[in-house]
Amino acid sequence: MPRGHMGRGMRGGMPGESARDFKGTIKKLLRYMSAFKVHMAFVFVFAVCGTIFNIVGPKILGKATTEIFNGLVSMVSGGSGMDFGKIGQILMITLGLYLISALCTFVQGIIMTGVSQKTTYRLRKEISEKINRMPMNYFDTKPVGEVLSRVTNDVDTLGQSLNQSATQMITSVTTIIGVLVMMLSISPLMTLVALLLLPVSVVMISFVMKHSQKYFRGQQEYLGNVNGQVEEIYSGHSIIKAFNKEEDVIGEFNRTNEKLYDSAWKSQFFSGMMMPVMQFVGNLGYVAVAILGGYLTIRKTIEVGDIQSFIQYVRNFTQPIQQVAQVANMLQSTAAASERVFEFLEEKEEEQTVPNPVQTEGLHGNVRFDHVHFGYNPDRIIINDFSAEVKEGQKIAIVGPTGAGKTTIIKLLMRFYDVNSGSIRIDGHDLREFNRNDLREMFGMVLQDTWLFHGSVMENIRYGRQDATDEEVIRAARAAHVHRFVQTLPGGYNMELNEEASNVSQGQKQLLTIARAILADPKILILDEATSSVDTRTEVLIQKAMDNLMKGRTSFIIAHRLSTIRDADLILVMKDGDIAEQGRHEELLEKGGFYAELYNSQFESADQTCA
Repeated sequence: MPRGHMGRGMRGGMPGESARDFKGTIKKLLRYMSAFKVHMAFVFVFAVCGTIFNIVGPKILGKATTEIFNGLVSMVSGGSGMDFGKIGQILMITLGLYLISALCTFVQGIIMTGVSQKTTYRLRKEISEKINRMPMNYFDTKPVGEVLSRVTNDVDTLGQSLNQSATQMITSVTTIIGVLVMMLSISPLMTLVALLLLPVSVVMISFVMKHSQKYFRGQQEYLGNVNGQVEEIYSGHSIIKAFNKEEDVIGEFNRTNEKLYDSAWKSQFFSGMMMPVMQFVGNLGYVAVAILGGYLTIRKTIEVGDIQSFIQYVRNFTQPIQQVAQVANMLQSTAAASERVFEFLEEKEEEQTVPNPVQTEGLHGNVRFDHVHFGYNPDRIIINDFSAEVKEGQKIAIVGPTGAGKTTIIKLLMRFYDVNSGSIRIDGHDLREFNRNDLREMFGMVLQDTWLFHGSVMENIRYGRQDATDEEVIRAARAAHVHRFVQTLPGGYNMELNEEASNVSQGQKQLLTIARAILADPKILILDEATSSVDTRTEVLIQKAMDNLMKGRTSFIIAHRLSTIRDADLILVMKDGDIAEQGRHEELLEKGGFYAELYNSQFESADQTCA
């Protein structure tokens, strides 16, 4: 598997047993949403109004019940019977209140949906922008799926729970307060009996929240791990099959999936416990109210309709408590997702701009490495006192065994990493004096690992220069000797490449990336094993095209096949992070040193293979 992400993904995602900063995360989320405070104010007003109109309804309906009861009693005793006009008037008022309540609820729902969607849109936008400001070290040490999980799962979880929990909390709290007032207006004694069951509910909610928080956190963490493993397994499935690692991969995935299942099961179990327990407590309240209400009606303390109203209020009182409990659970999930998103947004960034930056216009491409020291880990330096002078327009080859530091030098040149000490200068200016974007616009890059995106061939070549015309794209394709093969494709330049670009060969992918670099027309070229995936015949064609392209441009070439760089103006031979030798091809062979050993060993290996 590439870069061993799976192992790191498992270790990196372990949630701690102790709960994270729940209050702090919620405060961050509230501060983040302060941009929508006007919208939230309208949500609050409409939610409260809708709830109040809904709360008044049962008491008015109770009056209708009382009228019907009194009418029946009157009919039995020979009186005038029911007053249908008054009953109808009461019912019409109730209907009007419920319609207004529904309208308010509808409006606040629309506003809150807009707020939640705008919040998730803003978060995804900020994460996307943040990714471009992150140091390369972050992506070298984090699994891809872990980052993707924060952009997808965590933001989705945050948006969905935000949409539901915010309005639910407002309406539930308003309902509890309003219902309590209406219950007291009917009978303080019945209200006291109903409230005696409240402490039981509070204890149960506290118990569930205490035990569920860490499991919700674990669920989000392990979901990211599972996504990371799935992404790597999918992208490297051919390697897995080639090495018969299916069982190992499945076993590793099952272990992580087991942990996800365990944390998800426990979090959902505690969440699911609330409703049946709260319903049981609520049913006990109904029984108590019914018995006490009958007694008070006999005593003429309240009317028959008040019992019906009160029972409805008891149900309306316990229901928002259940909803608050559900919102509390939802907030655990919201906090867990928010914490992971904010952790990413608060990661240390690399500096993008500098005061009084050097402008790239008029620069020629003279590069100087001056006593460069560098290590990915400061305690382990891998580039030791690297110095070299490169003149504009020169073709510089960097060679050496695997691990000598060749690609690291290119990463430093592109300022993916900064040197620990020493300096790298372009036309006398330290790389750290440039804005990163301006600096990287000077470079054209063709890597060993080709990267093509889902889109047409034309769009992929044009990626390096969006304003290029179709004719310029085709001219670049001809220079890279890719034009003839593109014409044979179904649709030619308009053929869509799939996400993995599996509908073209590895060599053809490399040709397309070279055409992209040619079109970008940079001052400095970097070719990192650019021809390693191309057959010999294609390699010769590319070499001719690249020779024409590199005229007048500073070019850095990393190559294992030393036969491809014999005409380089300067060859830097690296060994253990240092320059062991430097010079032209013929000079280095005459010295009979390390370069000669590398060169001769390649031809000996080729002769043995042929034999």
